[in-house]
Amino acid sequence: MPYPTLHLKRGKSESLKRYHPWVFSGALQPTPPDLQEGQLVDVADDTGHYIATGHWQIGSIAVRVLTFRQRDINRDFWLRRLQQAHRVRQAIGLIRPDNNAYRLVHGEGDRLPGLVIDIYGDTAVIQAHSVGMHLERHLLADCVRQIAGVHNIYYKSETTLPYKADLHQENGFLLGGAPGLDTTALENGLRFNIDWLRGQKTGFFVDQRDNRSLVEHYARGRRVLNMFCYTGGFSVYALRGGAECVHSVDSSAKAVELVKANVALNFPDDTRHQAFCDDAFRFLDHAPAPDSSSEAYDLIILDPPAFAKHKDALRNALKGYTRLNAAAFQKIKPGGLLFTFSCSQAVSKEQFRLAVFTAAAQSGRHVRILHQLHQPADHPINIYHPEGEYLKGLVLQVE
Repeated sequence: MPYPTLHLKRGKSESLKRYHPWVFSGALQPTPPDLQEGQLVDVADDTGHYIATGHWQIGSIAVRVLTFRQRDINRDFWLRRLQQAHRVRQAIGLIRPDNNAYRLVHGEGDRLPGLVIDIYGDTAVIQAHSVGMHLERHLLADCVRQIAGVHNIYYKSETTLPYKADLHQENGFLLGGAPGLDTTALENGLRFNIDWLRGQKTGFFVDQRDNRSLVEHYARGRRVLNMFCYTGGFSVYALRGGAECVHSVDSSAKAVELVKANVALNFPDDTRHQAFCDDAFRFLDHAPAPDSSSEAYDLIILDPPAFAKHKDALRNALKGYTRLNAAAFQKIKPGGLLFTFSCSQAVSKEQFRLAVFTAAAQSGRHVRILHQLHQPADHPINIYHPEGEYLKGLVLQVE
């Protein structure tokens, strides 16, 4: 069926012809006054030639493109896209008996812009970032149940939908959700409590899975400090890797209880672990110095929340990354490893590396880059949408 057509201004079709999945409001001719936010629209160039179909929304990104081929956006369309995403997760080996936590849909990376779906055992958590995906939530839930074989679908979009849409959305189960529901999931054979009701994002940061495994690889015999620990994923992996001790730090008392619970779930009564509720900079300031104490850390993990959620905050964010890494460089033992991350989409790989370089230079220590880290394969990046590359990290060896 044909959808209402929006026309681009002259000379504004090039990015779409290169399959970039966003249409910015400044590229469009005046829109019809009767359009409803979230409505499906066709996009044509200034001569009327069809280019794409997507969800219309109010804001700088006016259309999130679903397809560059004219077709009906119906149940079969959603089912095919979700099946394609599921097959990718099967192909990369994420769906297996010792791992039932993974991202099924990663927005533009799976050609479903505005949609995130994470699987935790028998529960899928759906998060909409656009009104268009919100309007499709019940149909999407039915398709996910069919494809992924889950029985519970939790919808968590209260804080991710455009606030100007005034949808008054509340989080809750679309399907299932009976009392006594198992809220744990397996990641590489380790068990984690998943708090999709009150936790950040969809309840767990599945995007650090591969990087947690790398910490496990390096942890044996080391004194590990996990800053901004949240649910303690890095801490649990470090314990399994044979760390001498693991200290988890977060400014949130709730996060400290979460990490304690996850450690107990996997390593009950393990005396190697301690958790602290404290400010990151204050904790590092009082940490043992590397030249005067055998208690100093020789593996430090810095995984802070996004310092820059938008471009306007970029300058202060880069200063924050420099200050944080400089504090870690001052405290890490010679020969120690620093795992440092940025999950800020507004911060490029080059800008993040420059901030860490500046911190290293300020410390005067010799530093090697051992690994350059990124988001895992279930968080794919659409090659036509480089903005989808948000997680970046470095593993540094510090003399």
